[in-house]
Amino acid sequence: MTDRKDEMQKENWEKSVDSVLKRFPERKDPFTTSSDIEVDRLYDGGNEVEHELGYPGEYPYTRGIQPTMYRSKLWTMRQYAGFGSASETNKRFRYLLDQGQTGLSVAFDLPTQIGYDSDDPMSEGEVGKVGVAIDSLKDMEKLLNGIPLDKVSTSMTINAPAAILLCMYIAVGEKQGVPPEKLTGTIQNDILKEYIARGTYIYPPKPSMRLITNIFDYCQQYVPRFNTISISGYHIREAGSTAVQEAAFTLANGMAYVDAAIESGLEVDSFAPRLAFFFNAHNNFFEEIAKFRAARRIWAKIMREHYQANNPKSWKLRFHTQTGGSTLTAQQPDNNIVRVTLQALAAVLGGTQSLHTNSRDEALSLPTEESARIALRTQQIIGYESGVADTIDPIGGSYYVEALTDQMEKEIDAYLEEIKEMGGAVQAVEEGYMQREIHRNAYETQKKIEKQEEIIVGLNKFGLEEEINPDLLKVDEQLEQSQVEAIKELREERNTEEVEKALHAIRSAAVDEKENLIPHILEAVRVYATVGEICNVLREEFGEYSGI
Repeated sequence: MTDRKDEMQKENWEKSVDSVLKRFPERKDPFTTSSDIEVDRLYDGGNEVEHELGYPGEYPYTRGIQPTMYRSKLWTMRQYAGFGSASETNKRFRYLLDQGQTGLSVAFDLPTQIGYDSDDPMSEGEVGKVGVAIDSLKDMEKLLNGIPLDKVSTSMTINAPAAILLCMYIAVGEKQGVPPEKLTGTIQNDILKEYIARGTYIYPPKPSMRLITNIFDYCQQYVPRFNTISISGYHIREAGSTAVQEAAFTLANGMAYVDAAIESGLEVDSFAPRLAFFFNAHNNFFEEIAKFRAARRIWAKIMREHYQANNPKSWKLRFHTQTGGSTLTAQQPDNNIVRVTLQALAAVLGGTQSLHTNSRDEALSLPTEESARIALRTQQIIGYESGVADTIDPIGGSYYVEALTDQMEKEIDAYLEEIKEMGGAVQAVEEGYMQREIHRNAYETQKKIEKQEEIIVGLNKFGLEEEINPDLLKVDEQLEQSQVEAIKELREERNTEEVEKALHAIRSAAVDEKENLIPHILEAVRVYATVGEICNVLREEFGEYSGI
């Protein structure tokens, strides 16, 4: 009986492979090693092993979410970039695309992230420093000038004002003649991890969750190819969590978003296929691989068994990975190239859908053009030279990796059960549970580093008497004044009556909890209302979150 079930499982996988190959032929035919040894599509340990693990593209997706994985198409190489003005960042985007990058990833400055215009007193000294300054649709037009939005997918790391930046992206698409249904990309839009680990929140949890579910609802109708959220463990890990905590807290947050969407009246299969995740990749090579495999398996079970989603696309955990920023050292920065290479390789072997590789100098400043190029080349060398993408899940079946995957699954499930008993992720956040767990681990890790129980090469061991001082990127201090002047000009040129009318419509919609805010925000963006103006209206109606 079991043998027949295993045979059927393999037959189903082979049929799905045939279907995929009609649309996405494999990159080579045949794949071979440098000694001309042919590389098979998939290696397994016999029926018993495959019965336990499943096949690639088949539930529970331990071995990957696509039947052919990277044999047909490499992961999206999406370098995170943004600094200074929209025009400067546009030049960096064009440079990276010319160098072979396959997707854009936008970093916004701190004022944009927390909903202040560049001329707001709260923005002073921060404009354009850690990302690009975006105040209005005019800035977004400059940011994406000459970049065809029907051909390039864009990820935007934006959370509290995510609805506004998404609407700006839609509006730029309209101006390019690209309808919303053809736009592809991702908005991070994950507010719970802001309360837990990052801090760029604006509104309290309830209205914040409303904005998120409004986006789910609007996009499933009008922007169906856009990923409406990237549920992020990256910042949880950067704040000091373990790999297990990163995965557990991220999946718990994911469940909270699903719950909120269902409570708002959405059917699970109407939005779940567009959920995406964002994970970190740190230095413990095999643990990172096991983390990705375990998270994928757990999410598949949650969506199929707990939420009873019927569409297999709803079961798939699709994720972006960024290498670990907190692992980079200011000392001996070239060592970071090696760290990033190992972390990126772990992400690829773990089955990531897209990847950002940090630059060697990011512990010191925003990356220079040369450093960004080396980071991109790291991905390209892994993809085109290493051979790791030539067979599916090459690490699968390793005694160590499979045992580690199973153990991580148990420990992640234990955390999820504990959070469930508290009433879910929102309650756990409000009680400070996740924050305490992360802080405790961060403290213990720091003690280990100080005692040299955990070695950081070049930091607490193998130091140099004279450190190398690399050339660093410096943002022009005149940028802030330029942005302030640009906003002043915008306010003089635009139709003030139209802006006031649009902002009033947002205020009215905010009061009515059943009203979807996105169409009103989109109209305000079209008439050049600014990020700060829209956020201030919502601040007045929703209030501001002050933490626990």
